[in-house]
Amino acid sequence: MPIDEFIINIYLMVEQYYKIVVTKPLRSAGYAPKLSDPEVICMEMVGEFLHLDQDKQIWQYFTQHWQDWFPAIGSYPNFAKHCANLWQVKQQIQDNVSQIEGRDNIHFMDGFWVPVCHYGRAYRHKNYQDLAAFSYCAAKQERYYGFEGHLLVNLSGMIKGFTFAPANVDERAVAPEITTHIHGLLGADKGYISP
Repeated sequence: MPIDEFIINIYLMVEQYYKIVVTKPLRSAGYAPKLSDPEVICMEMVGEFLHLDQDKQIWQYFTQHWQDWFPAIGSYPNFAKHCANLWQVKQQIQDNVSQIEGRDNIHFMDGFWVPVCHYGRAYRHKNYQDLAAFSYCAAKQERYYGFEGHLLVNLSGMIKGFTFAPANVDERAVAPEITTHIHGLLGADKGYISP
C-alpha cells in the first residue's frame, strides 16, 4: 500500500474511534488548536509505523514530506505538547481498538524495566523523585532506578493493555490492573505466580 493511502486509512480509522471516545469537547477555554486531535494521533501512529520513535522525528518527517496535507502543523514545541496532552484519548482509542478488533482468548503478559537514569546518579536525580524506585533486574543482573512497564498482548500480537508502576512494586500487584477485561488463557513468567 502506498504511504499516502496508508495515511488516509489511518486518519479515517482514528477519526472513527475518536468520535466514539470523545463525546464532549476536551477544551473548555481558549482557541481550538489548528491541527485537530485526530490529525495529531494519525501522525503519531504513522510515525511509529515508520520507526520514528520521537515526537521531534515525527514532526520533522511531516513538515518535510506532508506539509500540504497537514498545513497547520505549527512549531515543534506546540506539536509535542499537543501529543502529550492526548495521552488519555490515545489510551481509550487503543482500548476500543483492542476490544473490537482483537478478540483472541490467549494472552501473554510480561514486564520490562524503564530506567530513569544511571544507577550511580539515582540519589542526585530530581525527576520522578516521588514516583520512581530502586529495583533489581534478574535477567541483566543489574540494579536500576526507575519504573517497570507491564504489557499484555494477544496471540496475534495486538496490545491489549499496558501500565507503568514504580520499579519496586510486585508484578503480581500490577497484573489485575490490565487483565480484568480478558477471558481465556494468560501466559506469563514466574514473577506473576501467586502462592
